[in-house]
Amino acid sequence: MHCKTLHKTRCAANTLSQALQRKDQDIMNAVELVRSTKKALENYRLEGFDSLLKDVTSFCDKYEIEVVNMEDEYVDPKNRRRKTNITNRHHYVVNNFNTVLDMQIQELGNRFNEVTTDLLTFMSSLSPCRDFRAFHKLNLLKLAEMYPYDFSFDERDKLMFELGHYIANVKEDSRFDNLKGVSDLAKMMVETRKHNDYPLVYRLIKLSLVLPVATASVERSFSSMKHVKTELRNRMGDGYMNDSCICYIEREFLLQVSIEDVMQRFQKMKTRKEQL
Repeated sequence: MHCKTLHKTRCAANTLSQALQRKDQDIMNAVELVRSTKKALENYRLEGFDSLLKDVTSFCDKYEIEVVNMEDEYVDPKNRRRKTNITNRHHYVVNNFNTVLDMQIQELGNRFNEVTTDLLTFMSSLSPCRDFRAFHKLNLLKLAEMYPYDFSFDERDKLMFELGHYIANVKEDSRFDNLKGVSDLAKMMVETRKHNDYPLVYRLIKLSLVLPVATASVERSFSSMKHVKTELRNRMGDGYMNDSCICYIEREFLLQVSIEDVMQRFQKMKTRKEQL
């Protein structure tokens, strides 16, 4: 039953994980997806045990596996003589079912806490999709307040007026139609030279673009270290490990480099007796 609970929660978490890794994922949709996943896990914790028990019982009947009576007293396999004074149902609900779901809910809460969720919500106000429908001046001002080292008090005050001129300008400019995301917005701002007219807005856009990349890069780097620094290579120096991690993380770009170019580079580094 413990494994079955893990499987169901992993399915819910995997759906969220796959959606968040999509390059075309809208920030606001991602925030709503996180909230709905949390809500689904909380509801499943309150109401899902009976349906899980039904699935487990059906599986056991199919393969002729004995099913314990949920109302009988639970027997600790490590100490069968000791009285537990709890039923099997209490053990499987409290010590297994609820424990697994609490771990999942807590992990989601740690990764997507209220501050992070608010930050993503504020960032979504920059989206140019559907004629800047998500634009919200108050949210963008709150976003600037979350970066006190990047926006001084006077700049935040100036940003309020700049945002009004900015949204009126870009909505009337046909070159900003049909943009697919904040990255396209940043490119168009530079192409139209509007990043010089609205420097504070452009700074917000840059910060919004950097945050997801920085977060994903850190997660990817730590995951890559497990593959690079194995038990057989646990004594490698920092320099070699850094170079190996870069090759592993950025392997998509390295695949574009031909073997001949690498050989020529090593050949030119110093005089060699043989040609590579």
